[in-house]
Amino acid sequence: MSALDLRLTGAQVVRPGGVEYSPLVMEDGRVAVDRAGLREVDLSGYTVLPGIVDAHGDGFERHLAPRRGAMKDLGQGLCAAEAEIAANGITTAVLAQFYSWEGGLRGPDFAERVFEALGQLRGRVGTDLRAQLRFEITMLDDYGPVREMVARHGIGYVVFNDHLPHDALAKGKRPPRLTGQALRIGRNPEDHLARLQELHAGMSEVPEALDAITQALAEAGVRMGSHDDRTAEDRANWVSRGVHIAEFPETADAVEAARAAGSAIIMGAPNLVRGGSHKGNVSAAEMAMMGYVDALASDYHYPSLRRAAFLLVDGGVCDLAGAWALISSGPARVLGLEDRGDLAPGRRADLVVLEAKTRAVCATICGGQVSYMSGAVAARFIG
Repeated sequence: MSALDLRLTGAQVVRPGGVEYSPLVMEDGRVAVDRAGLREVDLSGYTVLPGIVDAHGDGFERHLAPRRGAMKDLGQGLCAAEAEIAANGITTAVLAQFYSWEGGLRGPDFAERVFEALGQLRGRVGTDLRAQLRFEITMLDDYGPVREMVARHGIGYVVFNDHLPHDALAKGKRPPRLTGQALRIGRNPEDHLARLQELHAGMSEVPEALDAITQALAEAGVRMGSHDDRTAEDRANWVSRGVHIAEFPETADAVEAARAAGSAIIMGAPNLVRGGSHKGNVSAAEMAMMGYVDALASDYHYPSLRRAAFLLVDGGVCDLAGAWALISSGPARVLGLEDRGDLAPGRRADLVVLEAKTRAVCATICGGQVSYMSGAVAARFIG
């Protein structure tokens, strides 16, 4: 599929310096300096913005297994997920795949299948789909296999989680929802409880194992993040290991510690759209108003990215260019993607076309190639 060489005119264009009405030229898959001689598309009544960069999303899971056990062809599921991603103006999407004791869709075997399917699909779809491995740090026997998996699939972003219910296990109690969780993955509940107790008992060995794996991943050039930091001490420990991305910190103390240490801070767009965290964590909107957020991520809901940006605009927190940067140039910078995130000449021609009045996504173009297009705007491109 070849890239479109076009001169887009008449639209409101969000550029690095702000909003302009000058033509936008794309050639050979890049944003180019304005020149005559190219086919022109009149986009009066539309807004052209940088393509959205989603630094962390697991909404693709519902396409891989819409019902329990219905996960035979992961390639088709990823194609369906990519269609949703593109329809929401996302041109670069990091698919956050668990490697967890939870099993099922989040187990090691399923992670291997997802990364294999993603590797086969990459290049056949318009969206730039990238992998993130989310590793549960209590799985001491899996540190070696995780390093091998990262190398085998060329995974450039690893995030460390700890979702083990330590409080209940430390008190000798049965964690809530354990039986349902075990049955969903086809495991005997008592065996599942024994496994969790075993992982909890090994916590004293986790710091040394983390020291080794973070050093190895850093030497391999892998970006690393921590998930759900609660305290300033949590963030300091991660920083000491070279883990410089803080995903969805849960408290103001953790956010402030991340900012003081120069860590990149990613917050969830659904948190901002909802007006707060469903778990009672720190408000993404408040952190954005304080200038503490480097990037917003879809988390579990792809449409929330665009909605969050416009909520910030409508609330007077920042102008359109500033709000959109939180879902374009901000996450691109966090991910080290220097070739995208804004519409400056030389950047990848990743852009989204919105209807100015409704703010609906009408077209998504990734590297100069159409990944999504619908409605009246399609007639303008085709005509």
